Amino acid sequence: MDAFVVAMLDFVDELAYRRYQAAFPGVFGKFNAKLLAADEAPLLIEGDRPAPSKIVILQFPSQEEAVRFTTDADYARISKDRHAGAVTLSLLVNGLPPPLVTG
Repeated sequence: MDAFVVAMLDFVDELAYRRYQAAFPGVFGKFNAKLLAADEAPLLIEGDRPAPSKIVILQFPSQEEAVRFTTDADYARISKDRHAGAVTLSLLVNGLPPPLVTG
């Protein structure tokens, strides 16, 4: 079952975040995953808190692959700039099971 990482970021040091962003493709490319969205102008359509500076959605074929990515040593190394550059809330979300085939 697919798993998704949904990250909401609020920039606090954009230069540090841009270093992370530049290094991200080289690390992310090692994983069986897709970058589905990376929006620095998300539109708030409901709620009473401000929209974050950025929303990122990553798709993985399983929770295990998502955890392998988030715990990778190379990812931890570049994430120091993300931690310095943005306050982040990240969620690991399970996708829907495959539809039942009826015949």
